[in-house]
Amino acid sequence: MAHMYKQHSQILLTATEMGEADKAAVQAGVPAMELMAAAGKAVADAVLYRCSRCSVLVLCGPGNNGGDGFVVAQLLLSAGWPVRLAFWGSVEKLSPEAAHFYYAWQGEVEAYSVDLLEQTDLVIDAMFGAGLTHALEGKARDMVDGIIERKISVCAIDVPSGVDGTTGAALGNVAPAELTVTFFRKKPGHLLFPGRGLCGKLVVADIGIPDPVLDELNLQTWENSPELWCRDYPWPRSEEHKFHRGHAVVYGGENITGASRLTARGAMRIGAGLVSLAVPIKVWAIYATAMTSVMVVKLEQSQEAEDFEELLLDPRHNVIAVGPGAGLAGFERIRTRKIVLAALATNRPTVLDADALSAFADDPKILFDAINGPCVMTPHEGEFARLFPTFNESTDINEQCVADKLTRTRLAAKLSGAVVVLKGADTVIASPDGRAIINSNAPADLATGGSGDVLAGFIVGLLAQGMLPFDAAAAAVWLHGEVGNEVGIGLIADDLPNHLPKVLSAFKRQYFSD
Repeated sequence: MAHMYKQHSQILLTATEMGEADKAAVQAGVPAMELMAAAGKAVADAVLYRCSRCSVLVLCGPGNNGGDGFVVAQLLLSAGWPVRLAFWGSVEKLSPEAAHFYYAWQGEVEAYSVDLLEQTDLVIDAMFGAGLTHALEGKARDMVDGIIERKISVCAIDVPSGVDGTTGAALGNVAPAELTVTFFRKKPGHLLFPGRGLCGKLVVADIGIPDPVLDELNLQTWENSPELWCRDYPWPRSEEHKFHRGHAVVYGGENITGASRLTARGAMRIGAGLVSLAVPIKVWAIYATAMTSVMVVKLEQSQEAEDFEELLLDPRHNVIAVGPGAGLAGFERIRTRKIVLAALATNRPTVLDADALSAFADDPKILFDAINGPCVMTPHEGEFARLFPTFNESTDINEQCVADKLTRTRLAAKLSGAVVVLKGADTVIASPDGRAIINSNAPADLATGGSGDVLAGFIVGLLAQGMLPFDAAAAAVWLHGEVGNEVGIGLIADDLPNHLPKVLSAFKRQYFSD
């Protein structure tokens, strides 16, 4: 529901939006000088708290990021640390507040030189902030190369210089930070790779910008958190029975039988009242002997698509999943397409994953035109590239393929009419209306076969219980990550449904305790 997405704490700001928030704060009566002083103090406090006294070099750039650096340098010097400051730029072109702190610095201002890195234990990277959109050049690039070569520890202000704060892209060489201090709210680039991997430990500091300034901005990006969707989470109620909790139908193929079984088990574990696994008759026994809580339905070999359509005539079958293990070889591709189109024709919530997406790689428009009801697509990067190889003029969106993950996912959702979950270490969930969520809690252990099939099942199960597609996708992705963290090293896909109850219990205690 729309009210969820007014959550201020999880909002992510692009570099442009952060600039607008700064201006709004000043207009609301917060002096720009105070904002810069608070930003510099937050960085200095973070360094003093986390680092032992050492030799520091503060590299200041020509903008307000450099102004923050002047404040940091003076505070560390006043704390008794050995500090040198190098500045690249023109004092005359500094903002009034940055110029004020430039002149308040009580030490020598040196020119950029790689020689300054000798005998330096810690670099404060105040060269460029989140708004940089091109690779570093000249002396700034030389400094970064020198830091990388010498493996000097870095504390970055806002983002490591060379990282695009909006996209997470590395615009050339970037000196990785062990600590990054940003202000007011995170940027998408703090969560999207490679930026996320270059930021090290991220600290978000309150510098006095009032939260209400966010209400004036048309913000549509959030970091995934239960705060966004927990109020609509479908906990079981004592007065309900299994039919109240939905009846999901999962299509299972005949060769890779484990994939759809994982999807079905995921749907059951997350709370679907009933799950039917519809499978070809010749492999029915394989499925039936492996499943106990899930009903296994036979589809006649000669008329699988027709049998599947007939199964969907029952209005109690309120959610459908197609894709895991559906098959793409030869006739399987044709059959998978028919099954997908039959599911979409019901206009009931449908989850499309894996083969259900790749089956339409030669003509994605057929798939997109068939999406007229609630739909969630869950591609990984390979499947995404098959469905969305370019965004051209005919889409009225953009002429070229767009590089950054957040934009690509948004465009795909708008083009297809589905909620798109572009999976990965930095999974992005986007709605056709432009809203997007970046997930940040997934461990590397989830990169194992079948993990995505379980995720599809989690989404199916939440849809069956009445969650809206965008919320269901966000909740499922977050819970999937939490289960991955719970299991840890050695995780296999079978573990995910089994460990979900423990994660759900902890989630319920944290967000719903009296």
